[in-house]
Amino acid sequence: MPEFNRDPRDRRSLDEIEAEEQAEKAEKKKFNIFSRAYRDGKGVDKEEAAIADNPTFLNFFRLCWRKLNELLSVNLISIVGNFPIFFFLFAMSGYMSIHTTSPNYAVYGPLWGARLFHSSAASSALWTIYGRTSPVTVHTTGDYIFMGLAFLLLLTHGPVRTGATYLLRNMFRARPVMLLQDFFDSIRRNLRQALIVGALDLIVIALLAYDIMFFYLNFSASNMMTAMFFMSLWMVVLYWTMRPYIWLQLVTFDISIWKMIKNALRFTVVGLKRNVMVLLGTLFLAAFEYALLLVYFPLGVIFPFVILPSVLMMMGVYGAFPVIKRYMIDPYYENA
Repeated sequence: MPEFNRDPRDRRSLDEIEAEEQAEKAEKKKFNIFSRAYRDGKGVDKEEAAIADNPTFLNFFRLCWRKLNELLSVNLISIVGNFPIFFFLFAMSGYMSIHTTSPNYAVYGPLWGARLFHSSAASSALWTIYGRTSPVTVHTTGDYIFMGLAFLLLLTHGPVRTGATYLLRNMFRARPVMLLQDFFDSIRRNLRQALIVGALDLIVIALLAYDIMFFYLNFSASNMMTAMFFMSLWMVVLYWTMRPYIWLQLVTFDISIWKMIKNALRFTVVGLKRNVMVLLGTLFLAAFEYALLLVYFPLGVIFPFVILPSVLMMMGVYGAFPVIKRYMIDPYYENA
């Protein structure tokens, strides 16, 4: 069995940590004037606990159906929490940009002058070929301001993903969930690491996206470019598989970020079967979203703002947590 890292100073089990969290919730609920917002839920039935004990392919759909309202709420919290993305979308919409045209060929100017000086059949024929223009969008100062505001996502992405992962983990484990309180409590406990991991996550995603586009545009330039394109695709798959493990370790254990990354890399191998299923599910949802955009564009735009991100995150938690439990949590109780 591979050796996974846990901080030796942290001698508490997962149950002990959750008991402390529940005690904090009870204390806050006792002294909070907004008691209605923190009232107890209807609890967890036996069927939900059975799903957590047997995380099969079919049970994933049963879990999503039972937790549909919570998934919609988590999706809304994630969208609103990552509000800087709306600044970027507004900047890219072109509402404040200058829309003009630009010549396709360098001889556009001389041909235009020749036609003004002396129009002939030859100049008209050349103008038909070389006088074409293409639309061009010029960004204004307002666009750059909103693009700059979009970088606030570096501060919101990590905490929001941390809180959402904690909620989804508890839903999967059939634990009672109070959405807003649990969300903000998880952020408060893990704020420093959440900010660092969130910033690193966005940087890695941006670099991988740039690599994919660069090597795709130069795909046929050389054998090296072709090989680097497929290498970039492999890196995207590898990192996408690692991400759920990193976020789950962040909200479950008190370990360093470097240990989270090393453990996540190992989990991509030892949890290969579940990782492949999560990857196939992700590709299916991506293809479904693409089909919605082709068939009915407004519905394809709305779908991610309704439920798509939360389902993708739940899929990652559903695939990754049983592996973490087997190799990091269960050995703790065995050794104890």
